[in-house]
Amino acid sequence: MDHVKISRLMVANRGEIAARIARTCGEMGITSILAHSDEDAASVAARPFNQLISLGGGEIRDTYLNVSRVIDAARTVRADALHPGYGFLSERAELAAACEEAGIIFVGPKTRSIEMMGSKAESRRLMESIGVPVVPGYHGEDQTDSTLMREAESVGFPILVKASAGGGGKGMKIVRSREELQPAIESARREAEKAFGNGRLLIERYVVRPRHVEFQIFGDASGNLVHLFERDCSVQRRHQKIVEESPAPRYPAELRARMAVAAVAAARAVEYQNAGTVEFVVTPEGEFYFLEMNTRLQVEHPVTEAVVGVDLVRAQIEVAQGGALPWTQQQLTQRGHAIEVRVYAEDPDAGFLPQVGRIAVYREPSGAGIRVDSGVGAGSEISVRYDPMLSKVIAYAETRAACIDRLIRALEDYVLLGTTTNLSYLRRIVSHPAYRAGDVSTDFIPQHERDLERQTPDEVISLAAVLGQVAGGSPSSPSRDSSQQKAPSVWESVGSWGR
Repeated sequence: MDHVKISRLMVANRGEIAARIARTCGEMGITSILAHSDEDAASVAARPFNQLISLGGGEIRDTYLNVSRVIDAARTVRADALHPGYGFLSERAELAAACEEAGIIFVGPKTRSIEMMGSKAESRRLMESIGVPVVPGYHGEDQTDSTLMREAESVGFPILVKASAGGGGKGMKIVRSREELQPAIESARREAEKAFGNGRLLIERYVVRPRHVEFQIFGDASGNLVHLFERDCSVQRRHQKIVEESPAPRYPAELRARMAVAAVAAARAVEYQNAGTVEFVVTPEGEFYFLEMNTRLQVEHPVTEAVVGVDLVRAQIEVAQGGALPWTQQQLTQRGHAIEVRVYAEDPDAGFLPQVGRIAVYREPSGAGIRVDSGVGAGSEISVRYDPMLSKVIAYAETRAACIDRLIRALEDYVLLGTTTNLSYLRRIVSHPAYRAGDVSTDFIPQHERDLERQTPDEVISLAAVLGQVAGGSPSSPSRDSSQQKAPSVWESVGSWGR
């Protein structure tokens, strides 16, 4: 690929990832353009951009998921390149192909790579062919209920029924007995058709108390491929990651090295270019299996940036321009520890139901080793139309213990009033003795469900932080014990504001 200079880059996305890409464009002297829905025209995420263009109004399928509208917008603003962010169209081969046809640089992998890894069934088959271990299961063409049930019994319970085209836990069911199987197949198929327009399912053995470990990989047009080490994403609710960290705790170097080799082999098998992630499920005994490959930037990429000392978005743009990878494998090392938590507008004590509302007060934590990627602020309206993630808090320190302490302080300092969030729930997770000990798995939340129950409302803690600032103290000046003792009187003084 010839080296070209991107001067105008359009982002077809919203929220914190859009703002994050715009900042890197500013550093590189690139004009940033946001393609947005009418609803997001005045959003906080739109502020860092040099130019805006509307994708119209209506449902997501008519805006952020409409390939023709996105391409038309890119043509209208004369964009050299398009960055899809993550979510929405980021892993749609259709968008990458449309960019190529329109002469627009797609900041991501080639169409063929997306197609090959877009189907979990096809990617499993490919991994088997190159010797990368996969979870025992069925990924065949015969999708009749009778075949799926027969194959499930052959694998042995418990199993996972999964959407082949899926992600984010949609169309995924844990089945522990034959009696649960038929309803699970029907439910997973309905969810898969609704979420992805594809009802194809696969069957996998369900690994009990697994860990979810992924490797950041990166390739260029010359065939150079590297990994940027691992992230542990085991702490999840309903198959959705909420806490991610790097390095993965309590893993021997030998196991990390074997997974790294497998991750690079997987990327090489599809001639991968740009940023991607190879995900593994790891058993308590230390065996690992290929799970899937995400052909895009990941939500949790900041923890890799922190411990490796790189800017992944800048590298994405440089490689998309035809440049070589900015680093060799030998130049990449890990230093220190980073943890990211995802702040959602949801109620953990009501089944993690998404919440709506208008943010009345918003103050982000700061200080050494703290990064907040956010797309909201005071006055932002939270809608059920989109994913409920509001922001990400990333802490970095020399050691894991110090990183956890720093993260807890940051979460205590985070003030967000006007809608219910999972802030206090995140504090309880990272404060838990098992988490501190690195004893994590995808069963962490159900295993410690009672310990994680709410004790003090988020609003009380946020109001205590606000009052501490008004009184001239630091946001975290009240001790954890004293803030809990004083919270009822604070709450009584303001009634139900912010609930």
